[in-house]
Amino acid sequence: MQNEHRMELFACRASENFAAKVVNEINSLGPIGSDVLKLGEYEVSQFSDGEFQPSFNQSVRGATVFIIQSTFPSSDNLMELLLAIDAAKRASADKVIAVMPYFGWARQDRKDKPRVSIGAKLVANLLKAAGADRVMTCDLHADQIQGFFDFPVDHIYASRVFIPYIKSLNLKNLAIAAPDMGGAKRANAYAKELACPVIICHKSRERANVVASITAIGDVEGKDIVIIDDLIDTAGTLCKAADVLMGKGANSVMACATHAVLSGKAYDNIKNSSLTHVFVTDTIPLSSDPSKDKSKIKVVSMSATFAKIIRKVHNYEPISTEFIF
Repeated sequence: MQNEHRMELFACRASENFAAKVVNEINSLGPIGSDVLKLGEYEVSQFSDGEFQPSFNQSVRGATVFIIQSTFPSSDNLMELLLAIDAAKRASADKVIAVMPYFGWARQDRKDKPRVSIGAKLVANLLKAAGADRVMTCDLHADQIQGFFDFPVDHIYASRVFIPYIKSLNLKNLAIAAPDMGGAKRANAYAKELACPVIICHKSRERANVVASITAIGDVEGKDIVIIDDLIDTAGTLCKAADVLMGKGANSVMACATHAVLSGKAYDNIKNSSLTHVFVTDTIPLSSDPSKDKSKIKVVSMSATFAKIIRKVHNYEPISTEFIF
């Protein structure tokens, strides 16, 4: 009977630090079963041609297995997660839950031009084919991606940590801004919770990752503005929006973005922008390169939120109380 509802939690290589924090948070809430939860024994064998093979160095038979891995580039991170799920299923795990703090390929959620893939749907299919029984993720680029899955998806919102943090800043003339029209719904939800006005930035693109122009819609003058977004990639849109808002008379501009992809010249763009601070979560680790200037970037951890929801999912408890919107 002891093994019928056993939890095992493992971390793939890209999310080891985040997983360690999640385990500590779970244990801080009290033991699960008779033992203190520990991060499972897991290793990856590397072949000389770049191929790799994950393996579990302990039994997972009959257990509910949580595998934590964000699938930011490179694609090896996604492949490692898929192989780990397959390994757990073949080792007779009862259930395998993919915990994906950052769900990669989410920006490919539709055909926006002819003859392109819908990457988010393909990833959903791959997770099912690998044997996942459930996915837990945070701030999908588009909420409707949940419909790509034929099994449960726990969609966690970073508003759970960002809204209390914004309140703690005690900004006198707070306004929430969306960096583009696609983020209007998210920004409006934050503004409603914070009882403040919304500003919408309308952008046009020359091509992917290159913004041609941005126009701000709303009352900007004298406002302390927080731009809300789901991710920062090159930071081109974010920094240009901040510059436009400051040019229209904003008192200050900062940003909250869930996923710190931060590719290309993102760190330099943020450093040289009008932004005073950029708040991100730890769903993706910041670069370890000491030459990257992180002075304006502050990390707000999602580990406690994931820990609570992992614990509740394992114990078949409702999780609706963990969502702000």
